[in-house]
Amino acid sequence: MHGTQGPTPPIPLPTDRLQFAMPPMHESVEDERRHRKERLAGALRIFGRLGFEDGVSGHITARDPEFSDCFWVNPFGMPFKHVTVSDLVLANSEGQVIQGRYHVNQAAFTVHAQVHAARPDVVAVAHCHSVHGRALSALGDLLDPITQESCAFYEDHALYDAYTGVVVDATEGRRIATALGTRKALVLRNHGLLTVGDSVDAAAWWFLSMERSSQVQLTARAAGRPILIDHKQAVATREQLGGDLVAWINYQPLWQDISRSEPDLLS
Repeated sequence: MHGTQGPTPPIPLPTDRLQFAMPPMHESVEDERRHRKERLAGALRIFGRLGFEDGVSGHITARDPEFSDCFWVNPFGMPFKHVTVSDLVLANSEGQVIQGRYHVNQAAFTVHAQVHAARPDVVAVAHCHSVHGRALSALGDLLDPITQESCAFYEDHALYDAYTGVVVDATEGRRIATALGTRKALVLRNHGLLTVGDSVDAAAWWFLSMERSSQVQLTARAAGRPILIDHKQAVATREQLGGDLVAWINYQPLWQDISRSEPDLLS
């Protein structure tokens, strides 16, 4: 008895016909500036949705592509969830407003300006008083390599082991920048988390991922004794997942959601 031959399976599509988002190339400084401002407004709204806002605390800054010692930042006292592109403020490294209609939070801006000055490779800096980040910081702990996501921070984040109140002076900001060094993230003891990236998308993603990793670590410790991923595997995982391009790619679903559901942020 002869078997019957089934239908010929469909031919797979060539991979060059499939869409895959990558960071855009910009034809002008104006285009790049607009892009960074759009992503900054979107990131602030996402942070607002996730409850990272605490009063007037919390900032994301984005370096201007033309004036590298000037930075776009959210307006002082405006809810994250209401920020639009036109609301953003441009301030110089001294925190003086160059463009915009609002004040900036001088204490927060002092830290960001010093980090930007120490790290010319960094486009964006994110810092908020998120709940789980503050809880981890109150313990003076770093993230342990207990999940795939936390391995992205393995040996690539540090602890600023001091608390001196509200940071209002450049000297303290420089100490924080020194503690960060070349890493992507910092735990500010008794204060919260700070992350950086070569794009707004990357810095925002690292903050989101670090906050969630803090939550997982605190939850796991409360339930028992977490099992650590060994050094070799943690390093290998960081090499796969710990780059800013991977962060940018991971962030795109969040950007698509916020820009489609709240298009007024672009105004």
